[in-house]
Amino acid sequence: MGAVVAVLTLILLAVVIAVVSRPLFTAHTPRDPSELDDSQAPARSELEVAREAKYREIRDTELDYRTGKLSTEDYDAVNGALRAEAVEILDRLDALDGEREEPDAE
Repeated sequence: MGAVVAVLTLILLAVVIAVVSRPLFTAHTPRDPSELDDSQAPARSELEVAREAKYREIRDTELDYRTGKLSTEDYDAVNGALRAEAVEILDRLDALDGEREEPDAE
């Protein structure tokens, strides 16, 4: 009788662990309800993340320049490149917005 109780206890414990740990093993991607029907949502969200990262890089570069970690020449070169990349990201976001606003040709 003691062995049956031990086996049932182990089975119950395994079920509880499986139920409790299930959220840890499933991918959770928060979705904006307005983007549920948008086929470009993943690309847009990646571009938005890239935009914010690029803005952060620009701010970090400006801080490095103001604190004297970058010379004027280095700052100008890095800042120009970062801003060009940011403009490219913004253009790609605008292109996605343009695709979304165009009526279907069906």
